[in-house]
Amino acid sequence: MRSPFDFIIEPKGLRYNNSVSVGDKKLILNTEISNHEYINRQGIIKSIPTAFKTVLEKGDNVIVHHNVFRRWYDMKAREKNSRSFLDENTYLVKEDQIFLYKRFWQWRSMPGYTWVMPVKETDEFSIEKEKPLVGIVEYSNVYNKKDIVGFSPNDEFEFVIEDKRLYRVMDKYITIKYESERNEEAYNTSWAQGG
Repeated sequence: MRSPFDFIIEPKGLRYNNSVSVGDKKLILNTEISNHEYINRQGIIKSIPTAFKTVLEKGDNVIVHHNVFRRWYDMKAREKNSRSFLDENTYLVKEDQIFLYKRFWQWRSMPGYTWVMPVKETDEFSIEKEKPLVGIVEYSNVYNKKDIVGFSPNDEFEFVIEDKRLYRVMDKYITIKYESERNEEAYNTSWAQGG
């Protein structure tokens, strides 16, 4: 089955990532279906659209928008699936809802997005653990890995990819690439450790 304009994607795992293993028990971290932080954002492409060419291929692992696999409540408190829902293992996804893809064990950014790791705060008088609006490039089509960049406020969105916390920033919101030698250190505690 192929769609003319949508990718057909299967979620990798469950729709929600809201539990962790503690010993031999499973602990549920959140029971709200509307909390976007616990929605699975990883899928596998089952087929690509027929109407246009794309860099993506069947079988690629992808990171998608949190609304793809999400459930929500309408105004009458009825539980609904997202617009993308076809069945429990099949979702129709637009290309602009795909942000990152993995092929041959390597993640690659979709055009228009840069992925940065947060930077450890070095100001001894700050109560923050991360330096605001600065990051170390992890994946990008524009910047080199390990470049230090700055971005505008409220334009970063947090994702956890392979136990690394990264911010997705649109390329147009990156305001500076620091050229001088900087000794920035990544601040990236593992999500599984409660970072």
